[in-house]
Amino acid sequence: MDANVTDFQLPSPDADALAHSARLDALIDAQIAAADGAVIPFSRFMELALYAPGLGYYSAGASKFGEAGDFVTAPELGPVFAACVAESIAPVLQQIGPQARVLELGGGTGAFAETALKRLLELDALPDRFAILEPSAELRERQRERLSQRLVPPLFDLVEWLDAPFADDWQGVLFANEVIDALPTPRFAIEAGEVYEEHVAIEAGQRVRVLRPADPFLANAVRHVERKLERTLPDGYRSEVLPQLPYWIQAVAGGLQRGAMLFVDYGYPRAEYYQPDRSDGTLRAYYRHRMHAEPLLWPGLQDITASVDFTALAEAGVAAGFDFAGYCNQASFLLGNGLAGVLQRIEKIDDEDERQRRGNEVKRLTLPSEMGERFQVIGFEKDIEFGAAFLAGDLSYRL
Repeated sequence: MDANVTDFQLPSPDADALAHSARLDALIDAQIAAADGAVIPFSRFMELALYAPGLGYYSAGASKFGEAGDFVTAPELGPVFAACVAESIAPVLQQIGPQARVLELGGGTGAFAETALKRLLELDALPDRFAILEPSAELRERQRERLSQRLVPPLFDLVEWLDAPFADDWQGVLFANEVIDALPTPRFAIEAGEVYEEHVAIEAGQRVRVLRPADPFLANAVRHVERKLERTLPDGYRSEVLPQLPYWIQAVAGGLQRGAMLFVDYGYPRAEYYQPDRSDGTLRAYYRHRMHAEPLLWPGLQDITASVDFTALAEAGVAAGFDFAGYCNQASFLLGNGLAGVLQRIEKIDDEDERQRRGNEVKRLTLPSEMGERFQVIGFEKDIEFGAAFLAGDLSYRL
């Protein structure tokens, strides 16, 4: 059952894609019909649209990355991003020693793992295990095929795929690029000074977003935001909040006893996230590189995302038992973790077209008008030193 599409123009999906979306439509509609009050929280709709087994956007087989997909992530642009991340985590892995592991959340096409492992080999900082936690069976196969073809056997033998975070105690690095923005997020609204939650219902044959009183868990999270902002949010204000974030971090880190966590995503510190003029939040959808404001459209065929409140992420990491290591924008992080050496290597490339491609990649990663300031990087540490990775352009005072 499609949302109403009248105020924006998007390319039409083909018949197979629409049939796929229809199957997910039926699942979502059945859940709405069976729910109390015939509504489900928007966060539940988002969870089904993105992660329903075999049907959701991230768990099914549709192309998502690159020019043929819906968006381009930093590792898919080329090797620069992953090489710099590897530079940043190499000292952590060296501090831990032979038992160090790396856990990557969501492996994309495998581009990050490929470049990171090659660079860690050059830096004499290879982990004992490089695990990818990937919900999509189709993406796992793409990653496995790419890495088996592009890594020498000793490196490929380090890679494994997980269905869940490590179940045992471990030491190493947890890395997530553009993962938190895709966590199913509750949407809230302020009406007559009270906190309401957005739900999804069916009215006149169309899915619509409606408000219902928020439960205490969500209401308390919104009041926490207001206390930290030292102001109340006005009537009519709508946005997102992730009260489950500390529990999510505890779950994905599992038994991480010593090491670091590194998160890269787009977002803002809390004071900017909840600016008065951002009165409808940050929720948006992406379909074939077009951003639009209708998340209920074509479930399973488009990405749904919300920006990250990095202040909340800092609080959640500390609440999960880690020490805060640092926070900066992506451009500063790359500059502080080996970008100068990358640029020197680019200058030595003989092929002019390839040299220009790598130069354009650096620009997209670092220019303020591209990804350089829009993407933020935050780190946490436990019984190791990771703060040096954030010395260039530290922005922790803004959190």
